[in-house]
Amino acid sequence: EKIKNKSSLNGEYDERDAIVSIYAGAGGDDAEDWAGILLKMYHQWAKKHNFEAKILDQHQNEFGGYKNITFEIKGEFAYGWLKNEAGVHRLVRISPFSPKKLRHTSFALVEIVPKIILPKEVEINPADLEIRFTRSSGPGGQNVNKRETAVQIFHKPSKITVKCESERSQEMNRHKAMEILQSKLLKLKIDEVEKKKKALKGEIPQKIEWGHQIRSYVFHPYQLVKDHRTNVETGNVEKVLNGEIDEFL
Repeated sequence: EKIKNKSSLNGEYDERDAIVSIYAGAGGDDAEDWAGILLKMYHQWAKKHNFEAKILDQHQNEFGGYKNITFEIKGEFAYGWLKNEAGVHRLVRISPFSPKKLRHTSFALVEIVPKIILPKEVEINPADLEIRFTRSSGPGGQNVNKRETAVQIFHKPSKITVKCESERSQEMNRHKAMEILQSKLLKLKIDEVEKKKKALKGEIPQKIEWGHQIRSYVFHPYQLVKDHRTNVETGNVEKVLNGEIDEFL
């Protein structure tokens, strides 16, 4: 079974580490909480496979949820395993933020890109970049938060913005932010090749809301996780959110 699975991971970038971004969509506080739940799910999955997961950038709300978060999963074939997780994930549950205990539906978008290895794969003209330095908002030493160590890079041609604040120095954050930017540009390059082959998979919807979901996670009025592309499903929602997602992968 392992040999069969590994033989299917034959994409050009499948053996790479993966950079995962999660964006809260429609659903307000519930959607931002849902982004945090998905973060834990992928971290637990990585742990079960002896992969390393590290947060690169995060935008938390006051309730501990995430407006958006980017993290890296390091391990052999991490991108190959996770690439088809890209898309909108839908949650249905009794909202912990509802005083009347009403059922809410919320959405989050998962984006997966392969980590860049060789800078030559994606050439970047320095003139195309706008670089800003800000204070780190995450945990860290007193000096880290006082100095402008966080780095934000805007790539004008693609209009992609990346940010990194996880490292202790400005230079290290700049290097990591450039890696993320190169990885996202590489993903655009991959998509262009796939379009030419007319075999594009998992197109990212413009709206993170109803009608675009690839998978639903239902807590109420019944318990079910169902992938709408493959019809794979299970009634053990807790197991899935604890990182047991291999049957879907």
